Amino acid sequence: MTCRKLLASPIFNKKNMHHQLEKHYVTRVGWLRAAVLGANDGLLSTTSIVIGVAAATPDRNTIVLAALAGMIAGAMSMAAGEYVSVSSQADTEKADLLREQRELEEMPEIELMELAKVYERRGVTQETALQVATELTAHDALGAHAHDELGINEITQARPFLAAIASFGSFALGALLPFAVSMSAPIKNMVYFQYGFSIVFLMILGAISARTGGSKIGIAILRICFWGTVAMGITALVGHLFGVKVS
Repeated sequence: MTCRKLLASPIFNKKNMHHQLEKHYVTRVGWLRAAVLGANDGLLSTTSIVIGVAAATPDRNTIVLAALAGMIAGAMSMAAGEYVSVSSQADTEKADLLREQRELEEMPEIELMELAKVYERRGVTQETALQVATELTAHDALGAHAHDELGINEITQARPFLAAIASFGSFALGALLPFAVSMSAPIKNMVYFQYGFSIVFLMILGAISARTGGSKIGIAILRICFWGTVAMGITALVGHLFGVKVS
């Protein structure tokens, strides 16, 4: 079947309509990674701090202060770290795009052949690759090279400020649970309350992230519960071994 007949066929139109409605989870990778990482880290790290302190001393004021300090310091640290990391990625992308733009102005023929070679390596014939490269260059030369040669597109493009805000907010939101539990749970059973609530919410976060990202929910829950238990168990042991008695 020729391309013209294929485009006019009902099968193509039906598949094309289905493709337009199709969901792609990869479009969520940028914000999903920062949000899930921040919430998990906020919940797990703050809970671990509270469990360690609670295992060391039964003083509520000390426990609440540790939870508050962990929440504020962790949220700021996550935001700053994410901003610096993603900014470095953004700077690298900008440098590559500027260099590519300069090369397009100085040696357009060589750049055209480089783009055609990219399509050839994907299995396109030499003639078709050159035609595609020529048409895409005429439409948006820098965009074509950024996407197909450098691998930069709207989905993967670095956005430092948004990543920092997502990390800060999600960490603080995750840390609110152990902070609230530290103010209301019985002192004698503080460690057990912190662990129980945190595991439940870690399971919920794991299920949400798996559902949003299109991965298997069971594996995500088991993974996050296992490592969460390990982290909280180690901090509880450290707090118990090096704890002090409050008179």
